Amino acid sequence: MDANWIYLDNNATTAPAPEVVAAVNDCLLNSWGNASSSHAVGQISKQKLVAARGAIAKFLGCKPAEAVFTSGATESNHMAILGSLARGEKKRLVLSAGEHASMQKLARQLAAGGYGGHAVQVDFIPVTPQGTLDLAAAAQLIRDDAALVSVMSANNETGVLMPVAEIAALCKAAGVPLHVDATQSVGKLPFNFAESGADLVSVSAHKLHGPKGVGVLLMRSGLAWPALFAGSQERNRRGGTENLPGIAGFAAAAERLMNGAEKIPETAARIAALRDRLEAGLKAALPGTVVFADGAPRLPNTLYLRFGALDADVVLNRIEKLGVIASSGSACSAGGSEPSALLVAMGVPRDLALCAIRLSLSDATTDAEIARVIEVIPAALAPLLGEQSDPDGKQLAA
Repeated sequence: MDANWIYLDNNATTAPAPEVVAAVNDCLLNSWGNASSSHAVGQISKQKLVAARGAIAKFLGCKPAEAVFTSGATESNHMAILGSLARGEKKRLVLSAGEHASMQKLARQLAAGGYGGHAVQVDFIPVTPQGTLDLAAAAQLIRDDAALVSVMSANNETGVLMPVAEIAALCKAAGVPLHVDATQSVGKLPFNFAESGADLVSVSAHKLHGPKGVGVLLMRSGLAWPALFAGSQERNRRGGTENLPGIAGFAAAAERLMNGAEKIPETAARIAALRDRLEAGLKAALPGTVVFADGAPRLPNTLYLRFGALDADVVLNRIEKLGVIASSGSACSAGGSEPSALLVAMGVPRDLALCAIRLSLSDATTDAEIARVIEVIPAALAPLLGEQSDPDGKQLAA
């Protein structure tokens, strides 16, 4: 990676921490046996797997037996949805309108094609103009005929924090299992599975400076859930040889966050201050700047905005040439000609939704980098903004 780049796409992925790289490398060199093998080489790997599971469970506030290792959050999400439909006769899903593409696409496929010869009904909880869940609508949709309710703890684009506790209470009253996709919030905000109210939770290591290709589905003790992949591993809940180097790296990332000199709440406050400084600086320099969901509680690191009516691709190309790396939103759906489904659900016009830019910080982001971005982006965009008008016909010059 170019040392001069300022990387502000941490909601897509984070740089692996040095401790993580060391743990993965050590595992590849010294614990390469199959943890399911009974011989000495396999048992070395099994011990490594047990230790890593314990570290991750401590970090996430769950029992070690409640952690099922997967290839990442997408697989964990799919295990939650497909497992819920395989459990019994209920074939209705309730998702939020702001769910990650890995959930929305699968849900829509199931609604179109059914599951196991049965029709599947998918109901989406609408969002408010600020991107949070409409709890009144949620109360109407969360009924005992639902197989699963699934919501994100924090949206990956806007960073809006969702009312998980309120949704959990509705699910408990209705007797419906709740799945929470906590991919974006874990590592940025304190999290404890035992206190979350959720029955299933998805987490991905590469969002918290761990390796790609490994994640976990937390499953509440006593919850019977069919396996997506048959096999004896993970207590018969997810077949396939465990990705031990990835799991060891995940554990190292978890231990880094638990044992660092700066704890998660303090880190969150520091990053939020940087984010707020960035937001204020860009709005002051470029009056045509509009921040999405700025009235809602958000992740401390996330800023989702548009610069007038400038197309996102134009903005991203301009600022990348000056060393600022950002995105137009979810890495799973970026690069296409379709606007953010969440922004459309929030009532943002399609043409303006296509202007959305996401700047997402990490605990490695520095004061100097933010100061540089506040200089670079206005310098790159002010000439373009001076040539256009906003939707009300007002000039957007800086």
